[in-house]
Amino acid sequence: MVMNPSKAQDVWKDAGEHVQFTVLELNRKDQAKEQEAIQEFVDRYQAIIRSLRIRDNGGNLKTSLGFSSDAWDYLFPNAPKPKELEPYQTLSGEKYTMPATKGDLFLHIRANDEAVVYELLRQCRLFLKDFTTVVDETKGFRYFEGRAIIGFIDGTEAPQVEDAAHYAIIGDEDPFFENGSYAFAQKWRHHMDIWNQLTTEDQEKAVGRKKFSDLELEDHEKFANAHNVASQATINGVEQKIVRMNVPYSDPVAGNTGTYFIGYSRYWKVTKTMLENMLKKNDYLLSFSDILSGQLFFIPSRPLLDKIADGELN
Repeated sequence: MVMNPSKAQDVWKDAGEHVQFTVLELNRKDQAKEQEAIQEFVDRYQAIIRSLRIRDNGGNLKTSLGFSSDAWDYLFPNAPKPKELEPYQTLSGEKYTMPATKGDLFLHIRANDEAVVYELLRQCRLFLKDFTTVVDETKGFRYFEGRAIIGFIDGTEAPQVEDAAHYAIIGDEDPFFENGSYAFAQKWRHHMDIWNQLTTEDQEKAVGRKKFSDLELEDHEKFANAHNVASQATINGVEQKIVRMNVPYSDPVAGNTGTYFIGYSRYWKVTKTMLENMLKKNDYLLSFSDILSGQLFFIPSRPLLDKIADGELN
């Protein structure tokens, strides 16, 4: 087998215009019935996507469906398991914490048209409502020029789109799960009043880049805990990359504004190293943010979804 991005779910490009993240928990009342329900849902899910892409040809619909480690053990107890899929445990540093939260199933949906996002979720709910409970639903959006809500271009450290699949998609190191991906989802709430009190110069030092041009600052111009320094991961002397599709979310009247971080990676250990480094170096972004959630999910390839739908993994 050879890595083939066309067989992967939508994990390696296009953060989208209108975005919805949904995390669900299995009710765990009747394992056999829930296994059957998931098989039916996965089959219907793929059919719904095909239908919507025909119905709204310009919608640029992109989706991914994932399972946590606990969900995988519950739904597919006799099947192989992805090598790096594990329960995410709360990570802590001297000053800050990245909590682990509940979540069995993960849906990441984005499209150019909000109606397409709505319709996909509406139809999915028909098959999910009887055996799952909603943990979190977060609606994200594309901010001006693809910027983060704090005003800086987001994703600059991500790989070029032409190279992204290599960093996001599992290869022959785990053959049964080839063309799958590890997704780490994390919801941040920002105290924007604190951030907006900073001068533009200090904001640039905190991020490590110019706000207008996005040019990277020289190392001596950055704060020691600048985000683009603290979030780096180097393994065996090689700087690692993941595919980020972060988007802002906001209820501005209530002052509830933040970033939904979503990182897709070929190796969970790469993303985990980045998170650990952010805590170790007290990433500046943590100083005005609360992290509300965190969970690791495995995103199967489309052929593996077919196996799930056919009941081959139980």
